[in-house]
Amino acid sequence: MKLDLNRTGRVLGTILLVYFAAACGSDDSSGENTVEAAFVVTPGVRLVTVTGAQAKQPLTLVDGSGRRLITLIADDDGNAVFSPISEEHIVLETGTGAAPPTGRGFTLPAGDGYVIRDESTDPIEASEPFRVLGRDDLPDEALYEGQVLNGVPWQIIGGVLDGHSVEEGVNYLEMRDGTLLSAMVRFPDPRFYGDGPYPTVIELSGYDPSNPRSPEPGSLIAGAFGYATVGVNLRGTGCSGGVFDVFSSAEQADGYDLIEIVARQPWVLHNHVGMVGLSYAGNTQLYVGSTQPPSLAGLAAMSVIEDSWQMAWPGGIYNAGFTKQWIEERERQSSGGQGWTRDRIEAGDTVCEANQALRAQSVGFEAFVRALESRPGDADDRDLSKLVGSINRPVFLTGAWQDEQTGPRFATMIDQFSGPGKKRFVLANGHHPDGYSGHNLSRWYEFLDLYVAKRVPRLLQLVRDVLPSELESNFGVPLDLDPDRFADLDDSQYEEALARWESEPAVTVDFEVGMGDPENALGAPVERFSAQFDEFPPADVEAWRLYLAGGGSLTDQAPAEEGADRFTFDGDIGLVGYANEGGFNFIRPTFELNLDWQPTADGKGLSYLTEPLAEDFVIAGSGHADLWLRSESSEAALEIVLSEVTPDGDEVRIQNGVLRAGFPVDEERSDDLTLQILYDADAFEPVPVDQWVLVRVPIFPVAHPLRSGSQLRVQINTPGGDLPLWFFENRDPGGDDIGYNIGHGGSVASSIVLPVLPAGAIDVPVERPICGALRGQPCRGYEPLDNAPS
Repeated sequence: MKLDLNRTGRVLGTILLVYFAAACGSDDSSGENTVEAAFVVTPGVRLVTVTGAQAKQPLTLVDGSGRRLITLIADDDGNAVFSPISEEHIVLETGTGAAPPTGRGFTLPAGDGYVIRDESTDPIEASEPFRVLGRDDLPDEALYEGQVLNGVPWQIIGGVLDGHSVEEGVNYLEMRDGTLLSAMVRFPDPRFYGDGPYPTVIELSGYDPSNPRSPEPGSLIAGAFGYATVGVNLRGTGCSGGVFDVFSSAEQADGYDLIEIVARQPWVLHNHVGMVGLSYAGNTQLYVGSTQPPSLAGLAAMSVIEDSWQMAWPGGIYNAGFTKQWIEERERQSSGGQGWTRDRIEAGDTVCEANQALRAQSVGFEAFVRALESRPGDADDRDLSKLVGSINRPVFLTGAWQDEQTGPRFATMIDQFSGPGKKRFVLANGHHPDGYSGHNLSRWYEFLDLYVAKRVPRLLQLVRDVLPSELESNFGVPLDLDPDRFADLDDSQYEEALARWESEPAVTVDFEVGMGDPENALGAPVERFSAQFDEFPPADVEAWRLYLAGGGSLTDQAPAEEGADRFTFDGDIGLVGYANEGGFNFIRPTFELNLDWQPTADGKGLSYLTEPLAEDFVIAGSGHADLWLRSESSEAALEIVLSEVTPDGDEVRIQNGVLRAGFPVDEERSDDLTLQILYDADAFEPVPVDQWVLVRVPIFPVAHPLRSGSQLRVQINTPGGDLPLWFFENRDPGGDDIGYNIGHGGSVASSIVLPVLPAGAIDVPVERPICGALRGQPCRGYEPLDNAPS
């Protein structure tokens, strides 16, 4: 490492000078001798950008009351971006990739009277007072009406149409704070869909949606369906300007602006647009929809999250697996650029090059998230369960209970979609990419045609002919689209088609995906049977409470005799998953994945088993465990694992739940089945040592049939080993010999509560699935686990 002592001395001297100025001055900065600042201040949505400062110039943000909020040392290019703020004034050097202020801080609030000052000069160099925008502070309509976007025709299969160049579709869109976002506009193949105007959708993410040569899957499929597509990179990613800050208010406001700019283009049918995409591009839709853009027609989102903090800290335990890896990759790309952006810069894209100017302001986001051990107050701004109620347009959403990347918590917010506009949900067992299965795409297409194109859904025969082979190249088997369900209607009967769609139940639950076509597509995303509900969890679910008992049994009645079983902490299991080396290849049939779901080691967990069931039970919703815990440490992380043991001796994983004991239930937001946890720092209480305490552990939502003759198994252990890509950074309670005692019977009657449908509500096929066929539900030979009594 080369140490620049001169540079280090300059920065240290500047920091000391700023601290001295702050210590000697009061919060009230009025009456001081100031001069007009030479640097440029650009307010944005809950952020402020400074450019044109001197390298390493100290810049102090002062609010309207005269309070110094934070001092940033400008980077080598004279830039600084203010957004995260610490509760106490601190000095932070930018351009180093270090994490922003952590702990008890907040995002810069909207408001008037802010000033940025260099307090190391005499007189003080200060900006004019300015306003920081809120997410819902809208710009003048002229911003939307004055921007013209161009597009390039794209073949159904094969890329840009002959005689055209991809450069025809490259655009830059100006946001309300002046930031330019890169966008790629593609028109559907005019040989089949004419010259427009076209129904239009936007795909927005931090991946590669504006890469001119490689459309994202949502855009590619929508284009084949006859839609113009606009792929846009979020600020701070790709060729877009600004600084990356995942799911921020600024990103949400950008989405509003994008909708309104694109909808005003002359080639957009009905002057409204939809949004499409899976995962990242699914999440952004819900954030954007919560801002209520008037020109939004509908959202078609797949495989989404719920609360971004709980994605990083499920159960209050750091997700050192997928979430950590995902954040690190976004951090790397936002600071170092993506391969295709470097190619564009080398090819002469000067706007893309200029938009990289603020990349040095990218922060150590993974370190920042890791430090948020409790949920900060303004995490609500990125919590979709708090935002989706504001969506006032139709929504189509799909998700999998066992999604190995984004997880199952999305299903806990389905009842929060309470705004105007028809909502449709398709829920199933499965994997992250399964939103693009043939069945889901068929419903996706219907939704887009009814709400964006406003026409009777009728798919082009050429697409029906070529799409199965394209799906086969990804999923490993040919997947056909469903037949047109509105074939009996002509083009003039749009209102009838819409009424038919809207009369259908809001929720479809697909069961035993992977067994729908065992002869031709075993382990592929094809459902075996389905059920429809008006809501989820279904209104008629009943609480099925089962009590832990001695000898590892689960019973309908609490045992009268009090007892307890003990297991010890497993210090290695947290960073273990059951995915193989190709862990991100979950799009393939299950039998190609070679999943290695290992049994719990002796002494490292507890197991409880029902008697063979006398009738079918269908679980549908979220559950929880009410555990009486006597811990030998003040630190206790618990996992609940549900599985089905069949008469053939197979064990099929159903679902799990995790919690760092000490975080209490939020009684106001919980009900008899679904628990919401308070993760605030003030709410956490360490577990009392060697005392019985009730710990309530949420179990993630799921739908699964238990056939008569099967047994339900409940395991309790240290989090880890029971998921493919989520790893848990469990805190060391004091060594692997630390024990956890779980009570049963008497005054310490631990139990689990699961939501089940009334008997006979669903006809469950008699024949059990082939072991290992169900997507997202690994299967292994059942191995008993003997509990050690306390």
